[in-house]
Formats: sequence, structure tokens, C-alpha cells
Amino acid sequence: MRRYRWQLSALLLVVVLAASFVFLGGPDDPPAPRPPDGAPRVLVALGDSTISGEGAGDYEPGTDGEDGDWCHRSANASIHKTGVGDIAETINLACSGAPSEQVGLGAVEQYTEGSQAKRLGEIARGKRVVAIQLAVGANDDPKFSHVLDGCVQAWFNRGGPGCAAANGDWKSKVDAMVPKAVRAIGDIRSVMLDAGYQAGDYQLVVQSYAAPVGPGARAELLNLNGCPLRSEDLAWVAETAVPVITEGVRRVARETGARFLDLSRAGTGREACSRQDPAQEWFARLAVRWADLGHDERASHALQESFHSNAAGHAQIGRCLGEFIGSADPAAACLVGADGDLHAAPSRGAPRT
Repeated sequence: MRRYRWQLSALLLVVVLAASFVFLGGPDDPPAPRPPDGAPRVLVALGDSTISGEGAGDYEPGTDGEDGDWCHRSANASIHKTGVGDIAETINLACSGAPSEQVGLGAVEQYTEGSQAKRLGEIARGKRVVAIQLAVGANDDPKFSHVLDGCVQAWFNRGGPGCAAANGDWKSKVDAMVPKAVRAIGDIRSVMLDAGYQAGDYQLVVQSYAAPVGPGARAELLNLNGCPLRSEDLAWVAETAVPVITEGVRRVARETGARFLDLSRAGTGREACSRQDPAQEWFARLAVRWADLGHDERASHALQESFHSNAAGHAQIGRCLGEFIGSADPAAACLVGADGDLHAAPSRGAPRT
């Protein structure tokens, strides 16, 4: 009987070991396929309107309302302005309004487009992805663009609440955003692993959001000619909304081991309506595409570009991103230097790996 029990135990052990090799993979399993030797080195951008190039004009064919695609990927987007050397191509997969689920591997479509992470995986198999630029989270629970729309509506409704009063739960919304953005980054890491990349084979840069308006706006422009916003709401956006969401994105970077680029102060002094000459600003004022108002299928998007980085702003952010990619700092902030341009200054918030 003892011998029988020993044989049974040995048999069970063999079965368990065999199963572990089936499910976990044996030592002789081939590694995931990697890009071929000599594959072109590329930078890839994923995320929402702050990455796609909303407001910067010169949109890629097929992303300016054609067949319902309003992703607004611009040739002027920051990913194309980094100046990083030895790069064969810069690829923009971002889509205006994209939530975390569409950036990751979720089933949600944004303006007819499916998962950005899935498309990234396809690219990573044939090309050498050197770095990924990512902005994600603002279109989840915070719905930042809708908040700015609400600030404009509050200007019309002078007797109603302003942005601050209408968004007393702002921090809780940002807190709810964090796990969704973390999940999207997990999906990005997963598709890169499936394409044969280890985490150290590429840079993943998570950037925060800049304040498109601020308390320094010129009083004569706080109307339909520029920025129809209350002065107290300008202060709330720059001093509360953006800093809180910045800390939320910083948490996302820490939890995922990504590098963090802080844009919260990138537009200081160059916000919409901060200068007499709009050409000196880095963010679009209230923008109306008048021609679109005459077409039912386009009219609802006629204001879509408002309060986003313009082409000059994307060029500045791209320069800062390029400096950051070329550095070894785990975190940095895009700040205006003595030359008037944005530069990557090392900052707190290093990711935990």
C-alpha cells in the first residue's frame, strides 16, 4: 500500500510539472518575434487631442471629418517636432477625444477608430519603436474638454455657477481616472512584450496636460473675440484643475514605471488671450470653422479646435519632448528658458520601477 501511494504521488507530481510547462511555457519556447535587424527606428504617439495635434491645423487626410473620423492628427503635432536624431519616421496614432479604453485594448471606438495599442503592436513588429509619447486620462472621468466648454457656457450664464463651483468633485474624478489610465498603459506594455520588446528596449513617456488659459488673460479679450471666460474660472483652470490632474497623471507614471513629462506650466505667459498678438500665443483662442457651420455633418465640430495647442505650441512641446527623450532623467518639466523656448528641466516625480 505504501508503495502504491508513493507511485501515485510521483504520478501526480509529473502531471503538475507537465501542466506547468503547458501553461507557463517550457525553457525551449521561442521568444516573441522581434523587429528584423536594420528595421527603421521610429517614434510613436498615442493618446488624445493634446497629442493628435488638435488645434494645430494641417490634418492628415481621413482625420478631418471624412466618414466620421474627427481624430484631427496634424502634421504639426509635437511628435513630428522632437528633433530626435537617427529616426526614420514619426508615427501619430492619437485621436482627439480618446478615452483610456480606446488608447488601450478596449473595444471602444473613437471617431470610428479602434484600439491604438493594437495598431502600436502591429507597427512594433516591423519597425524599431524607440520611444512612445502618451497622453491619456483627461477624457475619462474628468472630461476636461467638456469642463472647458462648461466654463464658456458659464460666461454666458452670468447668474449661474462658474467652473470651480460646478466642479467641486474634480479631485474625485481625477482619482477615478488613474486606474483606467494605468490599465491602458498595461495594455501598451503587453503589446510591446508580444512584439518582442522588454521594458528597457524603448522609452514610454507619459506627459501631463498644459493649462490653455490662465489668470493673465487680457481683459479686453474675455469675450467672443477671444476667450469668453470669467476671470475666476481662468484662475481655477490654471491653479486648480491642471495641477490636480497633473498629480493624477504623475501617479499613473509612478505606478507603471513610465517616464513623466510635466506640461502643467508649459504655457505660462503664452496661454490663449495672454498676448495682444495671437501669433505669440501657444494655444488657440475660441476657434470657429465658419465653413463647417453650413454642413450638418460638420457643424457640431466647428468649435473643436478651441483652447488646444496651436502649431507654435506643438513645436515647443516637441522640442521639450525631444530633449527629454535624449536625457536620462526619469521625470522632467517643460519650462520656458532664458531664450523664450521650452526646455526639459529635471523635476521630482521619478517613476518607481
